[in-house]
Amino acid sequence: MGGAILTGLLTEILIPNGVSDYLIEEEEGLNDHNVVVKCAEIQSAISEGATSFLFTEYQYVGIFMVAFAVLIFLFLGSVEGFSTKAQPCTYSKDKYCKPALANAGFSTISFLLGATTSLVSGFLGMKIATFANARTTLEARKGVGKAFITAFRSGAVMGFLLAANGLLVLYIAINLFKLYYGDDWEGLFESITGYGLGGSSMALFGRVGGGIYTKAADVGADLVGKVERNIPEDDPRNPAVIADNVGDTVGDIAGMGSDLFGSYAESSCAALVVASISSFGVNHEFTVMCYPLLVSSMGIIVCLVTTLFATDFFEIKSVKEIEAALKKQLIVSTALMTVGIAIISWIALPSTFTIFSFGDQKQVKNWLLFFCVAIGLWAGLVIGFVTEYYASNAYSPVQDVADSCRTGAATNVIFGLALGYKSVIIPIFAIAVSIFVSFSLAAMYGIAVAALGMLSTIATGLAIDAYGPISDNAGGIAEMAGMSHRIRERTDAAGNTTAAIGKGFAIGSAALVSLALFGAFVSRAAISTVMFVLTPKVFIGLIVGAMLPYWFSAMTMKSVGSAALKMVEEV
Repeated sequence: MGGAILTGLLTEILIPNGVSDYLIEEEEGLNDHNVVVKCAEIQSAISEGATSFLFTEYQYVGIFMVAFAVLIFLFLGSVEGFSTKAQPCTYSKDKYCKPALANAGFSTISFLLGATTSLVSGFLGMKIATFANARTTLEARKGVGKAFITAFRSGAVMGFLLAANGLLVLYIAINLFKLYYGDDWEGLFESITGYGLGGSSMALFGRVGGGIYTKAADVGADLVGKVERNIPEDDPRNPAVIADNVGDTVGDIAGMGSDLFGSYAESSCAALVVASISSFGVNHEFTVMCYPLLVSSMGIIVCLVTTLFATDFFEIKSVKEIEAALKKQLIVSTALMTVGIAIISWIALPSTFTIFSFGDQKQVKNWLLFFCVAIGLWAGLVIGFVTEYYASNAYSPVQDVADSCRTGAATNVIFGLALGYKSVIIPIFAIAVSIFVSFSLAAMYGIAVAALGMLSTIATGLAIDAYGPISDNAGGIAEMAGMSHRIRERTDAAGNTTAAIGKGFAIGSAALVSLALFGAFVSRAAISTVMFVLTPKVFIGLIVGAMLPYWFSAMTMKSVGSAALKMVEEV
């Protein structure tokens, strides 16, 4: 099992280094010195601004991280009065588990590990993006294919590094903690849950803090440039343009990376906690216990193969082919990952095992767990496709919103809100089906691994997501460097669509993870009374019921917008 995980880790660690060398070599081959110098100056300004923002943000985040770590230690330690005596294990009264004080200490350490890994991943993603912006601009002079390869491989570097960091730190932490806990799976994975908490806590700061800066800089640059001074977008005469490009990096790169890392860590920890009180936990089968990590390792290999499909087997010849190429990434990674999950489930899992389910024991076969992971994986594909449909200018929803601008801002706002409300319908049903099927097959453990399945191809998802801001910033650099409009067109394609796809994955996986974490708490606390909100029918009813007002509002608002549009045209 360790060999499989280490193989995936080595793949993710070596591939980014190779891609980085490739990017440096490409820059050395460029011959227009003035353009190169100008692009390098702009890139340096963007990098300096992004680094300054993250360092300032991390100063405040560091204070919170230390304070919250102290609170975790105090709260967990006080459960048993800071006891240093061993306690009977909940899954076996004949066996004694480690004292509460030790659990508090190790939980605090894992929280700090998760928080630090999230911050480092966000920072590395930012540096990679700023490293690649100008190179994408310069490569665009050679053709749209070169620009696409540079931007996409740069995004792939970020995706591989984030997934590698998350898996590597979690795997090392489990093995180090195991030296103390031994076969006490309950205590071991309870202490590991702090890793997910640390990742999600930092995701809050990265996503919200970076998002606020992103939108503030974007709106400010557009207001002072387009509205007040009548200056085109990304014009070098507007100093706020640099802040706008910095915002794309810290919000859509560092923020999105931290967000997906938080969901990735939480889903892994939830699955490990539920597994710790199952039959294969009592039987001390370490390989089976770490099945979630094996799924993530297989995702690494699958994402590598998928990346080769995008950059080595198919040539991009026009801007129109970019969006289709990114869509193929989702399809290929999902199809290959389905095969990989089947192999892992057959090799690593026993043919039959037992899962804890609200005080009862549920018999589960390994092929049922395969379906749980697969349903989450394919639900993620559906969410990605639906998001792309509602966010891409190649389809009618966005075209209708653009057409509504002919009659003024009012109809545009109405159509835009209606489109946004309508876009949640299919993803909600995809999540509902995932919850019902996975819970029916393997209880809460099924939901946890379904969430992990949705995030198993996180490297490809982040590569697609990071491509957007990298290419967008490359277009801005081309504009500020005085390059031709043709270069801008080559770099600015499909950017906003890819960002929307990444948000769809993050939000969809978060819904599954939230339920999985709640289920992990109920399972770990050995609550025998059925929690009605955790039963699949009730929870599905809650999320579908919450979606219905948006569905109804979308229909009514679009009707109002259509009527208003016709009225304006007639008058």
